[in-house]
Amino acid sequence: MIRPLVLALISAAALAVGSSARAQSTEYDVQRELEYGRHDGTKLTGDLYTPKAPGKYPALVAVHGGSWQAGTPRIYQFWGPYLAQRGYVLFAVTYRLVRDGKKTYPDAVNDVRAAVQFLRTRGESMKVDPGRIGLMGDSAGAHLAALVALAGDQAPFAGSYKDDPYAAASTKVKVCVGIYGVYDLAAQWDHDLQHRTYDNIAQKFLGVSLVENRKVFFEASPISYVTSSNNQTAFLLAWGTEDDIVDRRTQSDAFMRALKLAGFFVRPVVVQGSPHFWWGDPIEEPTSYPGFVAPRLIRFLQQRL
Repeated sequence: MIRPLVLALISAAALAVGSSARAQSTEYDVQRELEYGRHDGTKLTGDLYTPKAPGKYPALVAVHGGSWQAGTPRIYQFWGPYLAQRGYVLFAVTYRLVRDGKKTYPDAVNDVRAAVQFLRTRGESMKVDPGRIGLMGDSAGAHLAALVALAGDQAPFAGSYKDDPYAAASTKVKVCVGIYGVYDLAAQWDHDLQHRTYDNIAQKFLGVSLVENRKVFFEASPISYVTSSNNQTAFLLAWGTEDDIVDRRTQSDAFMRALKLAGFFVRPVVVQGSPHFWWGDPIEEPTSYPGFVAPRLIRFLQQRL
């Protein structure tokens, strides 16, 4: 009679401990508009999501989309808690946007570089493991994330803001997550010329057309830096089959093929039936597109970050 009672008590205690652990895992901290730098008089900030428990965690700098001319870090309002609850820090950042016809290349690239340098230098005070940093972005944000991941320590970007307090830190990252990204600006310019004549986003970002300066389109494209000597960063690429804003064939498909040829670790997530503009949707909604990506993203991070 005693033994069944003891077993029951042990089982109840184990369930209580498990419930307590699950409750703790749902807690996280968030710090809004944390300043990470100032460039040319512009204050750069980000929303920092961290696990509640003390420790050193892998971290992602998250870069919002919006055609390089709109958007805010709040698109990551669901991803911040989701990742923090699973043991990752997420720093969703601002960067300089196209305004009144003024281009923001390479300014936006250097802003994202500064966010990585900030986390690498100051991260331990914010529960970040400085040796386990990655980048994540959607659409134009995926372009900036991939460009910094592949070329952040190279010309013409390295050393652009030598007076930054963290300018000496490397922008090398272990992983990069791109969601329906733009990886070839010449291809995007041509796509917009045919389908979005009112809003050629690549031309606005660079401040010049492809027929005027093809070189800058090459320089500003992540695919230009995909070489076998530069294949240390692992990539996860997700895109939708019905995207009419960023052509998946000339962007994600082509970028993935180039990565594979150069020996990169790359994993695709093809989201059937999805258009553009869904990365900021609630993750837990039934049949949501982010909900489809989420477990695959976690497995990728567990393996590579």
